[in-house]
Amino acid sequence: MTDGIAWLAEPQSIAYGGYSVVIAPDLESESLARRIVETARRPYRPRPIGELTGRQVHDLLEGLYDDVFQGLALRHGELDEWSYVIKYGGWQGEFGHGGRPVDRGGLHVYHLEYDEENGRPVPPRFAYRHDDNLVCEFNLYLDGSWAHGSPQGDPAVSSAVRERLTAAGLPDGDLDRRAVHRASLKILEEHFGLTLPRRPILEGTLPTLLLTEE
Repeated sequence: MTDGIAWLAEPQSIAYGGYSVVIAPDLESESLARRIVETARRPYRPRPIGELTGRQVHDLLEGLYDDVFQGLALRHGELDEWSYVIKYGGWQGEFGHGGRPVDRGGLHVYHLEYDEENGRPVPPRFAYRHDDNLVCEFNLYLDGSWAHGSPQGDPAVSSAVRERLTAAGLPDGDLDRRAVHRASLKILEEHFGLTLPRRPILEGTLPTLLLTEE
């Protein structure tokens, strides 16, 4: 039995501000983290700083910059064939702007993100990319509030996910957004076999990279 990913729908499930998690199979987790750094808006040098808890990362960024959101750090780990990377600090809008794509070389990359404190508000989002191609993407509220309210991308994959959502009775306008968020995550968990080890992420220590500007 695994922890899955539906637990991400809980308020401040990983940290204040929401979550940004990248999951990929068959690649060592530090390599995945360094690929993510290459896509940043600004040039950063990833510096290994040992194994830290999420709280320690928060306190470190606050101590260095007086404001957690002025710094950036990545914790990373592995579970069976899966690697995962969790972003901390001011990650909102910082990654995915350049460099070589994270999913290069045939890698399957799943990105889950929720800018929870954004005042607009931005819904939670999912994107699955492979070989620099978008395979599936949609917002997890399944509405038209932001970007795609229904799975888009590769026709076979997006239609299969859409069918699972429909079979689960989604979208359902009578459900509150958190319930839809959780249900969408559960569908993704089941369809793609995604999982994240909740206790090690929330309570344990993980290898950490501090990102400093070059």
